[in-house]
Order: sequence, then C-alpha cells, then structure tokens
Amino acid sequence: MTSDNDYVYDEESGEWMPASELASRNAAAGQVEIRDSVGNILHDGDQVVLVKDLDVKGAGKTLKVGTVIKSIRLTGDPQEIDCRHEAIKGLVLRAEFVRKR
Repeated sequence: MTSDNDYVYDEESGEWMPASELASRNAAAGQVEIRDSVGNILHDGDQVVLVKDLDVKGAGKTLKVGTVIKSIRLTGDPQEIDCRHEAIKGLVLRAEFVRKR
C-alpha cells in the first residue's frame, strides 16, 4: 500500500510524482474509449439505437433501424459492445452501427 508520501519516478514524463497519482494515470491510460457512429463516447449501461438494419447470424432475425438496445456492456475491444435484447441472447454489436440515446 502506498501513500502520497511515497514518490516514484515516471519514465514517460521524466518527473517524480506521488505513487497514487502515477497509479491513477496508468489506470486511465489502460482504458479504451469506445465511440458510437456519431462520435459520442459509450459507457457501461448506456442505451443505444441502431442506425442500420442488421441481419443477426444464427438467430434468423433482422434488427431494424431505430431498435433501442438497453444496458450495453463494453467488452474491452475498441469496436464491440455486448448488448441485451429480449429476442436475441448473447448479442454483440459493432459500435459503428449504433448511436447513443
């Protein structure tokens, strides 16, 4: 456990800084920003709307433009989001086909 009294050398910036500040900076750098079709940043739990008709492989269904997807989950992949839809289980969509609601 580190306190603000512990200073560490940051190789990237060439500065000494509190260990807690360096840890938070490194954690923020590891996160991937996922953006929708118009450039809005997506977060876990957001609602999105489809901007294109999509044929869902394996389900034999087509999701139409304007379909609302509630409670998305980010997967860590820069372009994929995990979605919940009542008719399709395990739905994964590309962020380029949705717009934040």
